[in-house]
Amino acid sequence: MPREELEKQDFNGLGISEGLLKRIKSMGFVHPTPIQFKAIPIATGGEDVVGIAQTGSGKTLAFSIPMLQHVSETGKIGLVLLPTRELAVQVEETLRKIAGGAGIRTAIVIGGTNPRPQIKQLRARPHVIVATPGRLIDHIEQGHVKLGQVGILVLDEADRMLDMGFEPQLQKILAGVPENRQTMLFSATMPDTITKIARTYMKSPLRIEVARPGTTASKVMQEVILVSKAGKLDVLKRLLNEYKGSVLVFSRTKHGAKNIASKIRQMGHTADEMHSNRSQNQRQNALKGFSTGRYRVLVATDIAARGIDVDDLELVVNFDLPEQADDYVHRIGRTGRAGKSGTAISFCAPDQKGDIVKIQNLINKKLPVKSPYGDELPVIEGRHPSSKRGRGGYRGGNRGGSRGGSRGGSRSGGSSRGGRYGRRS
Repeated sequence: MPREELEKQDFNGLGISEGLLKRIKSMGFVHPTPIQFKAIPIATGGEDVVGIAQTGSGKTLAFSIPMLQHVSETGKIGLVLLPTRELAVQVEETLRKIAGGAGIRTAIVIGGTNPRPQIKQLRARPHVIVATPGRLIDHIEQGHVKLGQVGILVLDEADRMLDMGFEPQLQKILAGVPENRQTMLFSATMPDTITKIARTYMKSPLRIEVARPGTTASKVMQEVILVSKAGKLDVLKRLLNEYKGSVLVFSRTKHGAKNIASKIRQMGHTADEMHSNRSQNQRQNALKGFSTGRYRVLVATDIAARGIDVDDLELVVNFDLPEQADDYVHRIGRTGRAGKSGTAISFCAPDQKGDIVKIQNLINKKLPVKSPYGDELPVIEGRHPSSKRGRGGYRGGNRGGSRGGSRGGSRSGGSSRGGRYGRRS
């Protein structure tokens, strides 16, 4: 479906119950995003789903609505697994808002906080548990929670969970939930490890792809500034004066994040930092302060930044290039969300041009290059290797559809490919 046609659609006809429809409309949601338009009718129909969509595409609502409907209709428990504490906090808040006064209880199970309130929530027999894998395993081992009543499972940002080393915990959790469940998996990229999880632990899931893996948000203006390590702070100072809105700065290390935040404050801007050396309360306060405008600039590492979802974020600065090219997509996806525009600027030292080539190969796009003073420079050239990434393990053609309708066509305003995975017996 062309994007202009999608923008005329609403949430009616997607298999959503009347009560949830009213709640969604009261919250101001009118037109579903492509991932919501494709995933919701399939998930409310009870099928397993693998959703491939860039960050900021509306994935949270795409799985929250089917999960709340499933829980209400079956009396089973919903379980959402996420890679970071911050993302878990935001997802749990969204679930509570959508549930409204329906009497659905949620529990949030994350590390870095006092476990006693979590134990209390788990003993209250919640309908939905939102958790990071490590802390959930702790509660399972201590007997505070059992997974035998899980009827619907969501793995959100699954690629990031694997990148962070959670594969053993995920396998243990997946082995502990009932086989007769519904599973939804969302990922911005599609490495072989994700394909293996889908084949092993899901029931012939329908794949929904609204953007090619590695695709960046269409309304994010991207550029590279070729600058030495010693010149980065001067360029950052210029950018902070040039752009007037909120700014997210990425550092590769926690020590770097602390130092950059301190330098920004010395420049006269309000700033805070998010990294693994900070307590959960400090990280949540930093995020809240950034969201409300108390801090104009937030400096973060990749580990801490996955849960950052701030409205009207004007600029993302990659002060340090990411170690993995995939992280570039996740970083710049913090801006240009929900159809809004934004800017992403990456600092690149002369000896890091190979990293830019890898990023360009991933996103299939040449990035404009400028000098520290804003002069245009030649683009960074590099060989574009052929890649089979994200293609293995699929069968079938385009699949879309909704309850009561044909399953034969595409239902996205953007790029869409679909198929079935086989399941290992």
